[in-house]
Amino acid sequence: MLEIGSIVDGKYKILNVIGKGGMSVVYLAMNERANKQWAIKEVRKDGIQNYEVVKQNLIVETDLLKKFNHPHLPSIIDVIDGDGTFLIVMDYIEGNPLSKALETSGAQSQEDVIEWAKQLCDVLGYLHSRKPPVIYRDMKPSNVMLKPDGNVMLIDFGTAREFKSTSVADTTCLGTQGYAAPEQFGGHGQTDARTDIYCLGATMYHLVTGHNPCTPPYEMYPIRQWNPMLSSGLEEIILKCTQRNPEDRYSSCAELLYALDHYTDLDIENKKVQSLKWKTFLVSIILSVVMLLATITSSVALSVSTSSTYDYYMEQANQILDEDQKAQLYKNAIDLNPESFEAYDGLLDAYYRNGTEGADDYLKITQSEYEGVVDVMNKYESRLVSADRQRFADDIALKIGDLLFMRYYSGDGNESRGPIVSAGWYKKVKENTNNEVNRNRAELLEKLAENFQELPSRQMMNDDEQPGIDRISPQEYWDDLEQLINLADIEKNDYDPQTPLTVYLFCLNEINSCKGSFVNEGLESEIVNALNHIKDNILKIKETPDYGRYAYYQKQTAETEEMINSIEGQLGFNVND
Repeated sequence: MLEIGSIVDGKYKILNVIGKGGMSVVYLAMNERANKQWAIKEVRKDGIQNYEVVKQNLIVETDLLKKFNHPHLPSIIDVIDGDGTFLIVMDYIEGNPLSKALETSGAQSQEDVIEWAKQLCDVLGYLHSRKPPVIYRDMKPSNVMLKPDGNVMLIDFGTAREFKSTSVADTTCLGTQGYAAPEQFGGHGQTDARTDIYCLGATMYHLVTGHNPCTPPYEMYPIRQWNPMLSSGLEEIILKCTQRNPEDRYSSCAELLYALDHYTDLDIENKKVQSLKWKTFLVSIILSVVMLLATITSSVALSVSTSSTYDYYMEQANQILDEDQKAQLYKNAIDLNPESFEAYDGLLDAYYRNGTEGADDYLKITQSEYEGVVDVMNKYESRLVSADRQRFADDIALKIGDLLFMRYYSGDGNESRGPIVSAGWYKKVKENTNNEVNRNRAELLEKLAENFQELPSRQMMNDDEQPGIDRISPQEYWDDLEQLINLADIEKNDYDPQTPLTVYLFCLNEINSCKGSFVNEGLESEIVNALNHIKDNILKIKETPDYGRYAYYQKQTAETEEMINSIEGQLGFNVND
């Protein structure tokens, strides 16, 4: 075993043991230079007869994990193949396995189990979408870590394999009996995505009933046989997941996720209500057919065939002017196709009142509108990231961050909350985008957002009132503002006037608030250059095709020019001199 306090590979200090298995020990370690904790899994040659086989399996596992990037999967940081020992450095996941929750408190609430299952569906769907698909094959409570924030992480990829369409059957029988699907034990075909669906169904069964399928009677009964208060809809979902014949299970994790999102619709009580409504509807249709024959029949057929389609919701949303109705239609479209970016973009435009030509009001997002965005993103963000990380960052996260930072309206005078909250969205841009301009802008705006409550415009003017605050210097803050102004150039923002104008107004307000401190620092010439730079870009903005279509661009331009004139007048110079 590694010694507590020892240094591994010159940088990882071993703090303590956090887990032990039959052939491995897991340590908590600290990279003191990076001030970050990691988990180190040690497998020693001592006492393991088939060490080389175990080692090769671990290499396969680490090679797989290195390819992945998903919020519910740990990252492999380093692999150290030493003399007689094999070390894997990975993310340290704070929390406990779900098996511990079962040991301490028995059956878990069905609401929690459904939420965990949805997260696991999402990560399994991500694995299945790899090329070639990766089949996990060992889903069980002990392989799912529950973090303090309520989210889960999938660990231990020792049995995962890449799917090979040419294989008739798996070469080895891997998995945990009780949770494993029949095809995992030879003679029943090879494992595929439906195998993981079976294992997830068995895991849900154990979590929601507290009865381990690995113990007598070695059978999964309908869950309401154990607890009649459980949802009949959830019971139907678990039964379908755990069918012996893969053809009878859900065909994909997306299909299972949809069922979990709508499990109450499958409840017997709801089915009875829907059945009654359906019968009533049929009677009315029959009467209508008798009365109006072909005309009504064709109208009803058209409505039934289109009203529940993604394209129908998108078309209707584009035709309706009412923003609330638009938003609801876009939400309906998102529920049908959560991985299509167009509906999210439409939803944001609806909330920001960005669709009317000639509109005179500013682009603003209210607190209630932002909460509506958060509800949707909490539900589907991981699926968007899985579909296209860069597009999520550049089209969605960046837009939300910009409008929170520059256009948030709380209604209670606490507008500074918007920039503070925007920091999280800029962080998402940083982590997901490949666009260097967007990453640079996100890094800068995140820095400004995180310090928004302690901006120099408040700090430097009120030093006596705020003793003890860790302030940045006027020069440091000027450098940030100057960089932000340069990043907002119209050509760097696809010739869209929105971002440059909003950034310029923000920066000019800060220059105006901090002008005394900036002048005392000897930054007059830098201020002149910045104002000249903004004026040059205003001329370019006025030449863009969209400038004449939207009155708020012209209004923002007028405010920008007025602010420049005000700063010139107060400082006693003209940028054109």
